Amino acid sequence: MIELTREQREAVARHGEAPPRALDPDTHTTYVLIREKVYARLKALLADEQGDQFARVLYPHVMEVFGREGWDDPAMDIYNDLDPRRHS
Repeated sequence: MIELTREQREAVARHGEAPPRALDPDTHTTYVLIREKVYARLKALLADEQGDQFARVLYPHVMEVFGREGWDDPAMDIYNDLDPRRHS
């Protein structure tokens, strides 16, 4: 973990709620400094969004494979009765 210098802490304080930016002079890469709680919330939101998008894209393909493997067979319906979510 990088510890902020006094000068950097003062710069963060001057920005108030707006996240300060930091420039790496060697690579010319700009970074945005945000509070850890904000980062955690953003990370969770993006993970959920990407997970949902991933599921929407893959679902039809997964169901096609399941169908080819015999999961569409009416004899497999017995497994639906074993699903505890259907009995609530």
